[in-house]
Amino acid sequence: MTDMNYIAVDWGSTHLRAWHIENGVPINVLHLPFGVTRLEDATPEQIFERYINPWRSERLLPVYMAGMVGSDAGWKAAPYLRCPLKLNTLADSLTAVLPGVWIVPGLRFQTDDMCNVMRGEETLLLGVQHLSHASCVILPGTHSKWALTEGGEVRRFDTAMTGELHHMLMHYSLLGRGLMAQEDSEVAFLSGLHRGMAQPALVETLFSVRASRLLGELAPEAVSEYLSGLLIGAETAVFTQRYRPARVALVADGPLKPRYRQALAVAGVEAETIAPELAFLTGIRSIHERQ
Repeated sequence: MTDMNYIAVDWGSTHLRAWHIENGVPINVLHLPFGVTRLEDATPEQIFERYINPWRSERLLPVYMAGMVGSDAGWKAAPYLRCPLKLNTLADSLTAVLPGVWIVPGLRFQTDDMCNVMRGEETLLLGVQHLSHASCVILPGTHSKWALTEGGEVRRFDTAMTGELHHMLMHYSLLGRGLMAQEDSEVAFLSGLHRGMAQPALVETLFSVRASRLLGELAPEAVSEYLSGLLIGAETAVFTQRYRPARVALVADGPLKPRYRQALAVAGVEAETIAPELAFLTGIRSIHERQ
């Protein structure tokens, strides 16, 4: 039987999260603002030695890291494995950075006219296959991912820059310039959602956000909510048309969970929600069990 003592690390661009696992159960957890783009003058190895290595003690517990720590801006570049790919083979392609310390590879999907990559989400997908029978998996976020998985294999995936677009448009464009403090508004969100799903060609609809505010059709404090609905609606319309799922696994928590559930409900798609932390830890556990 595999010794279920190890360390799991989700190391992204802006944050680092780590779990010290003993007998299959987390006994220590770290949430730190030291993503690979926020290390200041430290190196990833120095952050690791300071905060995570003490958990290893004399036993030198194995450590599995996923996310942007494996990018060319991270500790060491781990490969992107080509899809279609059996998820359980991720454990066969780990990149070592120290004895007993590995980075999980990312995934890539290429066709004649499109290239796509993911790093970190592959571990969530591995966890989801142990938690759900849905073949379509949605991972909302700064760069939302939609993936088709069949028989434990990632067949394809797509990316929408929904979260990043919302941030950029609210902070660096005319749509968000000079606005008052924004407030929650389900009415505004749903209005944007229905508009985005009906007209997902955003090049045509985005400027209407500003025009609607200027002409008094959209409250200035509800621009963010309307824009969120517009972007999520467009994303959902495009990818439900492409994937045609009857049921999906939605890996989300916080404010994004109800927003995507509403979008999927409007699209007539049943959604099973899975917490990202559960999916990640289940994925890392699966990798550890194959070592």
